[in-house]
Amino acid sequence: MADNARAKRLADLIREVVAQKLQRGIKDPRLGSHVTITDTRVTGDLREATIFYTVYGDDEERAAAAAGLESAKGVLRSEVGRASGVKFTPTLSFVADALPDNARTIEDLLDRARQADEKVREASAGAGYAAGADPYKKPDEDDETDDAAE
Repeated sequence: MADNARAKRLADLIREVVAQKLQRGIKDPRLGSHVTITDTRVTGDLREATIFYTVYGDDEERAAAAAGLESAKGVLRSEVGRASGVKFTPTLSFVADALPDNARTIEDLLDRARQADEKVREASAGAGYAAGADPYKKPDEDDETDDAAE
């Protein structure tokens, strides 16, 4: 069982090697310049690596990039083995990163909240307090003078 620091170093190395190989070494047109490696995670025993990627484009380009990555998996794994020098080269699995979709959803929710806040601001612009300017009861001034006299 490897320590977490070693797994993190190997994950960083895998991310760099795969990104460089995709940029310079693989001639597959499905893996053009619109594939970005966002994160890499390696299991504690250094046997499996999960590589997260994003693709700029529509669903058709995402599916083509996924097929291209699957077909280039062997070449990428051999390149990782050559660069890392570990006894067992981890198996690679590619997972489409959901971060851009999640960010877009959060931005949409924040926009809706801003619009709702603006509607509340507009509705309360001319409104006054329900019980007058100062809704809190205060002791009468007469009561204060009586208490002071005693």
